[in-house]
Amino acid sequence: MRAHNALNEHKTSPVINWAYDFWPVLAVVLVVRSFFYEPFNIPSESMNPTLETGDFILVNKYAFGVRLPLINTKIIDSGEPQHGDVAVFRFPKNPSISFIKRIIGLPGDHIVFQNGELYVNGKIQPHQVGNEVPLPVKYRDQNGQEQTIPVQATQWVVNLGEHRFISQYIKTEQQNPTAQQFLKNYEAGIPLSLQQSWEVTVPQGQYFAMGDNRDQSDDSRFWGFVPEENLTGKAMFIWMHKKPGLNLPSFERNGRIP
Repeated sequence: MRAHNALNEHKTSPVINWAYDFWPVLAVVLVVRSFFYEPFNIPSESMNPTLETGDFILVNKYAFGVRLPLINTKIIDSGEPQHGDVAVFRFPKNPSISFIKRIIGLPGDHIVFQNGELYVNGKIQPHQVGNEVPLPVKYRDQNGQEQTIPVQATQWVVNLGEHRFISQYIKTEQQNPTAQQFLKNYEAGIPLSLQQSWEVTVPQGQYFAMGDNRDQSDDSRFWGFVPEENLTGKAMFIWMHKKPGLNLPSFERNGRIP
């Protein structure tokens, strides 16, 4: 009789009851996060203006195949990236870091960049030159202090695959003397994409990815291709935005990612 009462006491313990009630919810969350959808935060400016620093996005993890957690092995082939998809992937140089870029080249594609124009398999990437906008760029001065200057950029409305989005390039001519000096120093380090001429053929099983903020993106132009096994999923939706610091989140930017 005592043993029976003790068992009942354990079952009616608030902690035990809470665990019984909560673990199915936790299990569902883990399954959804591992195989279906996962939230990510945008930490950099490489996808401006499509994605801004502080955006919280939802990533479809089965869009490019259902994979086992941790080992990232594909177990169900449910789809592949298409031209223009915004993809989250494990950085090839350091797989512990997640990157987000737009897929420009698929396996076997021949990509050429010449005189500011992007060609995929001999066809020019359709675009319209849009507005000139001030682009805040961070740099370190001679004393090592971080500064921000407004650099003029040109925005292009681009069509790639089924996607229509805005990419932007730093103008090669600047009115602000500080911006002129920044541009000179920048060109001495990493050439502006508008001034580059290059071509590449994407190997089988790999992808070529670029940021929409073309002149401020660390992407396939500098570290190579994205292996298929590094893909995490397709970025689908902005569900929240929060500026750095003690700022309340906002939902004004909510919407599908083009």
